Amino acid sequence: MDGFELNKIIAAILATVVVVFGINKVTDIIFTPDKPQQSAYKVEKIEPTLASASNTGQAAVGIKELLAMGTVEHGEKVFKRCSACHMIAAGGKNMIGPNLWSILGKQTGVASGYKYSKALAAYGKEWSFEEMNGFLIKPSAHIKGTKMAFAGLKKEKDRASVILYMNSKSDKPLPTP
Repeated sequence: MDGFELNKIIAAILATVVVVFGINKVTDIIFTPDKPQQSAYKVEKIEPTLASASNTGQAAVGIKELLAMGTVEHGEKVFKRCSACHMIAAGGKNMIGPNLWSILGKQTGVASGYKYSKALAAYGKEWSFEEMNGFLIKPSAHIKGTKMAFAGLKKEKDRASVILYMNSKSDKPLPTP
């Protein structure tokens, strides 16, 4: 193959590329679509349902109605998911997570002998029924930067039952609203 043959092959490739791109540009000029001023279909903001709360961690139902959905017995069953990381016994030891005995009514991030994440240690609120409910929905969304890797409890009955169970495991249980 001599240089002339090679030049013809390269010229054919370049001519093909120019023709393809040229046709594309010409059709874009000829066929310009008319875009409407207003969209034909509007996407509305999705409101959170009862099962999933908003990103702020607040439940869609009031705490009184929520706690009425749960029972201590059901909470004991659901808490078994939590027992992989938490103990709930008087004088119990800290595990992967802190011991949760008498946790409701206490300040967040202050259990003795447990190293909390900076976010939870700096949170500075009290574990009330409302606060615990928001945290149990999805801990990482409620307190940004917490090291608790738990997906959360999406069902209101499960959250209410766990809160009631945790409240019953206390030296001084909080009065239920």
